[in-house]
Amino acid sequence: MILFVLMGAGFMLSADFSILNVALPKVGAGVGLGLDNLAWVASAYALPAAGFTLLFGRMADLFGRRRLFMAGMVLLIAASLIGGFAQNSATLLTGRALQGFSTAMATPAAMSLLTSTFTDPAVRARVLGLNGALLSAGFTVGATLGGTLVDLLSWRAAFFINVPVAVLIFALTPTLITETRVPERVKADLPGAVTVTGGLLAVVYAILEKNIPAAVVGAVLLAAFWMIELRAPAPLAPVRILKRPTVKWGNYAGLAIFTMETAMIFQMTLYLQNVLGYSPLITGFVFGVPGLAAVAAGVVAGRLIGPLGVRKVLTAGVFVQGASLIPLIFLGSGRVWLAALLPALFVSFFGHVTSIVSYTVTGTSGLPNDEQGLATGLTLMTQNVAITVGIPFLSAVAATQTKELTGIHLAMTVDVAIVLASALLIWIGLRPRGESHEQPEAVRIPGQAEQELAASAD
Repeated sequence: MILFVLMGAGFMLSADFSILNVALPKVGAGVGLGLDNLAWVASAYALPAAGFTLLFGRMADLFGRRRLFMAGMVLLIAASLIGGFAQNSATLLTGRALQGFSTAMATPAAMSLLTSTFTDPAVRARVLGLNGALLSAGFTVGATLGGTLVDLLSWRAAFFINVPVAVLIFALTPTLITETRVPERVKADLPGAVTVTGGLLAVVYAILEKNIPAAVVGAVLLAAFWMIELRAPAPLAPVRILKRPTVKWGNYAGLAIFTMETAMIFQMTLYLQNVLGYSPLITGFVFGVPGLAAVAAGVVAGRLIGPLGVRKVLTAGVFVQGASLIPLIFLGSGRVWLAALLPALFVSFFGHVTSIVSYTVTGTSGLPNDEQGLATGLTLMTQNVAITVGIPFLSAVAATQTKELTGIHLAMTVDVAIVLASALLIWIGLRPRGESHEQPEAVRIPGQAEQELAASAD
């Protein structure tokens, strides 16, 4: 039941993302957003989710994970009602932004509750694999359900569907999950919170709007954050953990896979509806059917990490995600090309979710319980930043071409090149150092003796 509650929130948010992805053209038409500004439906959500995830992840450690999780559910209910009743683009984007805040509150709290509840490394890997499977199932259900909802009802249903699910999760949480122990006499790192949140918001905004002054401000604030954390008595994010290869390269992997996969899905949505002329319903099925492979990957990846090691599984997942998209570079304007698109999506989704499970295990293993909120906050921050910048980045690449299909070809070429290069970098970055094990000790998890596991965690 604890898994049901904690993973149910992630399932719901994943489903909502894919429902809105399928509904994007109709959402834009419904509130007067043109094609050039359509990416803001996703970015308005991901901007606060990216900027505040690290802060809320640490707040969950310091002030109570269950408390923050429940607060996130309350805000999600309110935000979904605002978005669902929106009559103009400003109100819609306000609802999406508030949904982003709710995600920043709820997801790191839920993930840290998972990783601190299931402390045995072998069990944790399987739980995170199941979590990946459910996230993928959420995307699959959202894609197929989204097309049906949009066609039969309205794009507003993509917002309203969150409300009963969030109410149920909120009602069950107090009866199933106990509050985490809160450290005594904690001094909040306010300067660190202000600089990292402001820096992330400025950098992401700079990428979205191609704003150089915002990029400079963001870089200065993030540099100030780094200096503050080196000297703070109770740092928001102890920068020493970034020296761990598992944390550093695990989060790089998350950045690469989410940036490119999210952007690819956006480009393929435009391809299916604008180039091939399919309805939202058919678009939902095109994404939903291959999504079944992603569900399977979530289960399989958690079991593969033990015998094969996270380095092999993570690198293989990233490579498969990139290589499988090569056919999309050559897509044509005829519907016969659906025969190439479907298997490419099928294999890519499998590699993508395998990578998600692997990078989450990599980035959260070997850290003490009181830093699990920080570790999961980092991985989720990486994910949300990637979702935010991926769509505008590849959209900008595609916009350099005069024809939409030619732009999609160029965007897919860049996507494939970045993911394949990242697979090589991750393989090199996670190579063993100094000893002969297959991978860093902190993530050699199932199958070891209990004493060895304890030593690894230390």
